[in-house]
Amino acid sequence: MRGPQVRFCERRGGATCRAYSTRSTTGGNTTAHPDPEVVAQAKRRRFTAEYKQRILTAADQAKGTGGIGALLRREGLYSSLLATWRRERDAGVLQALTPQKRGPKSKRDPLAEENLQLRRETERLIEQLRKPEIVIDIQKKVATLLGRPILTSEPEEKR
Repeated sequence: MRGPQVRFCERRGGATCRAYSTRSTTGGNTTAHPDPEVVAQAKRRRFTAEYKQRILTAADQAKGTGGIGALLRREGLYSSLLATWRRERDAGVLQALTPQKRGPKSKRDPLAEENLQLRRETERLIEQLRKPEIVIDIQKKVATLLGRPILTSEPEEKR
């Protein structure tokens, strides 16, 4: 009986892939069993403005004592992040320390969208009003043909 074999994984640059291991069973049949080891999925961290301010304050206090390295190790941060946050703070950008929304910026104008929506609604309502006017016109013509004219009140002139 042979021990577990691990497949070669191309996605990891030649590293062994432990997603499936093959085990030898009786009779020489090999079956693939999922490995119970769960590989952690990396997740992008987002830092709040309060956290950034707190870390910058702590780093400024530890500047002369050499405690910046300990602070960075304790918080799991890189010195480049600290430099970036300092640059943003020194630039005086009010919202520089707030987390930024990733991805392309929206090019749509909300006022133009609302204007377009209102125009469509107006067109829909005009069309909805046109249909009953056609029916009323036909009723008037039929009533006139039958000799029973319908009296309508004329709209007043606008002053």
